[in-house]
Amino acid sequence: MTTTMSQRALHEAAGKGLRILAADERCRSAFTTPGSVLQDVLSPAARRYVLAAGRDEFIGHLEVLRAKSYEIAVEFVGEENSDPAEIERVVDEYLAVLSHEPVPGQVGFDLSNLGLAFSRELAEKNTVRIAEAAAARGSEVVLSMERAPAVDDVLDTYRVLAADHANLGVTLQAYLHRTEDDLDTIPLEGRKIRLVKGAFSEPSETALGRGPALDARYLHLARRLVDRGARLSLATQDGEVLAEARRSGLLDRVTEIEMLHGVRPALLRSYREAGYACRIYATYGENWWLHLLHRLAEHPPMVLTALADIAQRHLDGGHAVGAGY
Repeated sequence: MTTTMSQRALHEAAGKGLRILAADERCRSAFTTPGSVLQDVLSPAARRYVLAAGRDEFIGHLEVLRAKSYEIAVEFVGEENSDPAEIERVVDEYLAVLSHEPVPGQVGFDLSNLGLAFSRELAEKNTVRIAEAAAARGSEVVLSMERAPAVDDVLDTYRVLAADHANLGVTLQAYLHRTEDDLDTIPLEGRKIRLVKGAFSEPSETALGRGPALDARYLHLARRLVDRGARLSLATQDGEVLAEARRSGLLDRVTEIEMLHGVRPALLRSYREAGYACRIYATYGENWWLHLLHRLAEHPPMVLTALADIAQRHLDGGHAVGAGY
């Protein structure tokens, strides 16, 4: 038992370190510099989690996952976008993806990738454009959640737009101390709510760190959400949390289990084979620094896999889309 807890503590510390690196402005600036060495070195590891750089290749890869009986959520990776032309390109990407057949059943994005750096009004306008296009195709939009200072803007946008857009849902972060109270201030009944633990590095006065207390809070919030009539997506790669949800009967009440592509495919497959609805969160694009580091932080032993991917950068077998699913 002591060995197991020590290993868990090591993984939690490693995850925290990865989140700190993800938020480090020096690293992020080095990543986005033209001809970035950092981007070149890490690209073999990123290919495990980011299905493609471009849309056409990405759309083709989705068929592999659908053929394995998974639902799909789509994200064009990126956040904290301050370039007006790039913001418009992001919106155009979502509109283009939603025009394809078969249409993705769900798309998600950070408001900071849609203009929040300029104004909440611009982010709302762009969200409406995507939500209306998604509704016309029978798809849902689930807003992603961001760092603690942006939570009010995300939830306020959701509140304002939810009344007129029945296909709009939102992501909630269990590690934030405020989330328990937020449940009483936003539309829940009949809405797709995506519950995550939380990916960013936040101070202790704002959020719980990884560990048993956060696991317990995650399951507590999940029960509250289904009790309130939310269509809950348990978005976690934590095998212990999912096992407890199954033992307690909670898993029979949620809408689906969601995992990020490439993180723990065998675990998700085991739940699909057991008859649970399962969704893969699939991403594409080139702005993947945060995405890669956060994926590794979700399950720190994958750092070894990432290093192996870098060592075998000229081999493609380890990056087969849908491998392990």
